[in-house]
Amino acid sequence: MKYSNIPSAQTVVQHCKAKGIQNIVISPGSRNAPLTIGFTEDSFFSCYSIVDERCAAFFALGMAQQLQKPVAVLCTSGSALLNYYPAIAEAFYSNIPLVVLSADRPFYKIDVGDGQTIRQDHVFDRHIGYSANMKQDVIHATDKVKKYAPQSINGNLDAGQVKIQSYNDGELNKALNLAIGHKFPVHINVPFEEPLYGKIPEATVKPYFNEIIKNDVVIEDLDGFLDHWNSAKRKMVLVGVNYPNSVDQKYLDQLANDPSVIVLTETTSNIHHTDFFPSIDSILAPIEKLEAKEQLFEALQPEILLTFGGLVVSKKVKAFLRKYKPEHHWHIDEHKAYDTFFVLSHHFKIQVNTFFDQFLTAVQNVESDYFKVWNGIKLGYEAKRKEYLQRIPFSDLIVFGQLFESIPENVQLQMANSSTIRYAQLFNLKPSIEVFCNRGTSGIDGSLSTAIGASVINEKQTILIAGDLSFFYDSNGLWNNYIKSDFRIILINNDGGGIFRILPGQEETDNFETYFETTHDLNAAHLCRMYGIEYSCVNEENSLKRELAEFFAGTGMSKLLEIKTPRIMNNKILIGYFDFISSGIINHII
Repeated sequence: MKYSNIPSAQTVVQHCKAKGIQNIVISPGSRNAPLTIGFTEDSFFSCYSIVDERCAAFFALGMAQQLQKPVAVLCTSGSALLNYYPAIAEAFYSNIPLVVLSADRPFYKIDVGDGQTIRQDHVFDRHIGYSANMKQDVIHATDKVKKYAPQSINGNLDAGQVKIQSYNDGELNKALNLAIGHKFPVHINVPFEEPLYGKIPEATVKPYFNEIIKNDVVIEDLDGFLDHWNSAKRKMVLVGVNYPNSVDQKYLDQLANDPSVIVLTETTSNIHHTDFFPSIDSILAPIEKLEAKEQLFEALQPEILLTFGGLVVSKKVKAFLRKYKPEHHWHIDEHKAYDTFFVLSHHFKIQVNTFFDQFLTAVQNVESDYFKVWNGIKLGYEAKRKEYLQRIPFSDLIVFGQLFESIPENVQLQMANSSTIRYAQLFNLKPSIEVFCNRGTSGIDGSLSTAIGASVINEKQTILIAGDLSFFYDSNGLWNNYIKSDFRIILINNDGGGIFRILPGQEETDNFETYFETTHDLNAAHLCRMYGIEYSCVNEENSLKRELAEFFAGTGMSKLLEIKTPRIMNNKILIGYFDFISSGIINHII
């Protein structure tokens, strides 16, 4: 085993090892060589080489998403670092502990015209949990330090290095403890002077490690909250992004057994019960089309809204709850609470199971028709959906219906953003399927890289469903050696950003097609050939059924199924779906 001869490089590597940060995703470069040497020479670390830094960061994010523990990304100096920003922002809003390690030029070479040099310190400050800007060693390349920055030495060389080591240890402890304890992304910027490639057989640095301090669980006085809950006849539980199997089923069963409670879930909620409401928009969108919509929305308006999990996909439920506000909105999360509906009244800073263990033992079921009425509507739209799917031609809606019938049990499903995740919201998934989507910033970038990174960690088969723009935007995500043979990509290609056709303001003009919908005539055949992925393509329902029957089975190769759907018809069929199911809703209320 060998070590870099630069003390700060040894320090970073030893801190990561001491904190159990084992997975390191490295993009090639020269300035980061001291850290690359340290990580790759130590068998404790599992190192991955990803050339494209944007893909590398999302690959690491996918790994950390699955581990729920920090994963590090390492790059050279200059603009390479800026390519991490999309994944950092996603990690920040999704509470994913990404550790960003950037090599930097010495401070005295910043803004003097040196190559591959930018202002790297604090570059992510608005979207990072902590920025640790380490100090440059003075006992490495001392002649250059004396020449360009003699003020850094301040007399005694060894005493100066001791102060630098103490400072760097402190910064690393703060950053890594925050990433581990609070699941925030952190940035650690490390300046190195040349020479960069020196190796030694023994470590010369003995860093100081701070233990992570675990806060005691605070037991709140719940009496006042219980009084409100036990007297309310309309209580809504809304679950956003939620890690699979993180909430005990007994608590979910108790919520489902209360006639005054309705539980709204999303595809990304990863909780299931036959009496929950997994397709929020199938209730809200049809109501918007009815003359009696005010009466119906008022009947749905909760007195208490209880939320947990991450960000919510449905724009409809956000608009509804912002207009028809609950009297109380309580959110459960150990770290933070967003005032999504502009009526947040209390944040329970506690783990969800711990809260329910304290709270539900004192809850009393309340007589109410709240669940009964809205469950009747749910059963109605489910029947209408089945009928509608039998009437319509081949389209995105048909494709998603077929996919969710065909995807096997016990797989990991990664979803791209935009129309992909929104179509998924309209269907019920098998409870054994684990669903993930980058909903922190809801961007189309990085879905492929995230899925591949997640597949490295999750032993279950990973399936990615992506639209054409999401897939092609991140096609560099295929440029790595870590794609497993059972990895499956389902590419739904409608030749453009089809979601813009269902948004207000769309027009049938060249300007709309070019600058909003961004129409194209691309396919994935040549990409698959270049990267050694088995490729097939369908454009009608019977062929789709035949392909899906064999698509998920093992052949020793990863596979991509491209499904071509009609760009012009998809939006009309989707809008028609909400029109069709709206006719059955009014009878349940009036």
